[in-house]
Amino acid sequence: MTNTMWMRGVEWLAASAADPRACKWEWDHGEGIALLEAGRFWDVLSVPERLGLLTLDLLWRPGLPVPGPTLVDTKAGRVGFLLPPDPSAAWVGAGLRYATKGSWVSVPPPYRPARSLEWLIPPDGTGALHAPGTLEEALREANGTLAVLAPLCGR
Repeated sequence: MTNTMWMRGVEWLAASAADPRACKWEWDHGEGIALLEAGRFWDVLSVPERLGLLTLDLLWRPGLPVPGPTLVDTKAGRVGFLLPPDPSAAWVGAGLRYATKGSWVSVPPPYRPARSLEWLIPPDGTGALHAPGTLEEALREANGTLAVLAPLCGR
């Protein structure tokens, strides 16, 4: 990612903060994590880490668009996919959590990890997000793969 793309990613992400200047200061000089409200520019679908990493791998297939911004929280064992805002979305599944308007998300800067949070795919500043249909299809496939592997891993 070029320096210009990093800067555009920072500006785009910070724009979702109540005070973008304070958000960028926190990233650079504070704890390195900002609390940003979902539902304005993006929502977040958070899934268990194993499912999320396999899903992200499936999204890198040839012919599919580059996946959207994706976070990992290694301490919580979760992967978060940024999606277009949709307060009526109904994501159903074991371990799925959907953050939309009124939900707050801990976010590191796009250019470095902070504590247990880091971007697997940082925002590039264009506003590109995961396509809900494509993400749902990859989640279903990943979940099916994990269901098949579970008995084998338990031996």
